[in-house]
Amino acid sequence: MADQPDDETPDSAQDAPEEVGDGPVAPAVDAAAGEPEQAPEAEAEAEVDAPADVDADADAAETSAPAAQAPPAEPATGSAPLAQLPPKERRRKARSKHSGEARPSRSPEERHAERLAERKTKALRRRARRLQERAKAAERRAAAPAREALAPVHAPVEGKRRVRQGIVVSDKAEKTITVRIDVARRHRRYEKIVRSSSTVHAHDENNDAHEGDVVQVIESRPLSRTKRWALVDVVERAR
Repeated sequence: MADQPDDETPDSAQDAPEEVGDGPVAPAVDAAAGEPEQAPEAEAEAEVDAPADVDADADAAETSAPAAQAPPAEPATGSAPLAQLPPKERRRKARSKHSGEARPSRSPEERHAERLAERKTKALRRRARRLQERAKAAERRAAAPAREALAPVHAPVEGKRRVRQGIVVSDKAEKTITVRIDVARRHRRYEKIVRSSSTVHAHDENNDAHEGDVVQVIESRPLSRTKRWALVDVVERAR
């Protein structure tokens, strides 16, 4: 026992099993000090593994931080300017940009100026929208095939206008004569001659007919409130 060197470890420490792999190594107990002591190989492995674990934790923190701080994704609205977006989308974007701070107090003149500017902006938007709709409508009309003309349901036939003969009873009005038309017809049942008369107003452009003349008149379009006839010819002059 006296010949054994002091730096050698006891047999119990040499016989201790060592774990193979990345698992933890059982600490060797110093018989003299009574404190755990790590093997040199375990210390080297711990030094190598520690930076890798730290780097992995740092990468995980960096990848999770942007995911947590990233704002919610907004629906893609394309590259169209703000003026061409729908009204609801414009209001939503305006609300999203609002910081929540109270607006400074303004004078009535400033409020009126803001209202005028807003009206002008809305008018420009409306004008642009109307021009766009008109352009689209013109394109649709140009692309649509030409319509065929519909055939007339009835042939364009002019009706036969009535012509009556009567006596002028008044020519006092300007370019107008009053004509009495006498009608004599036989009664259907009693076969008696029944005489009747009607008065019409006729248009006389040249004031050619006078009172007592026998004239012919023809139906025409409404020329005044009461004139529906026009002078054709003077058949007989008054004596």
